[in-house]
Amino acid sequence: MDLLLLAADFNKPIDYFPVALQLVIAVGFIVVMMVVSHLLGPKRKTKDKLINFESGIPAVGNARQPMGIKYFLVAILFVLFDVEVIFFYPYAVNFKYFLAEGIGKDVFFEVILFVAFFLCGFIYIIMKGALDWEN
Repeated sequence: MDLLLLAADFNKPIDYFPVALQLVIAVGFIVVMMVVSHLLGPKRKTKDKLINFESGIPAVGNARQPMGIKYFLVAILFVLFDVEVIFFYPYAVNFKYFLAEGIGKDVFFEVILFVAFFLCGFIYIIMKGALDWEN
């Protein structure tokens, strides 16, 4: 308890002044650059400048056409399970260290719990039919 009180003495609001100053300078720089570019930028609006530009390809059809949500659902699921793999990398790299320190069983149990949560989510996704392309 005394250690927490001692640590609280070192954290004073003035210690965060450099962070606040950097934040104010960054926001100020952004605002100044936006105002200067608005004031000094060209003001000529022609018909050619006001049309939509899509990577040099002429726009075909209506942009408001309904589109299947399956693509976006699969993309989000890919990101979700890709992040799971990213969390496995540090565990795999430090596995020998965990065993040497004697905490290998605890860490292994936590990783199994992590995998179990994601496996429950994956089973739920399959049961809901989110990956069925035929629907």
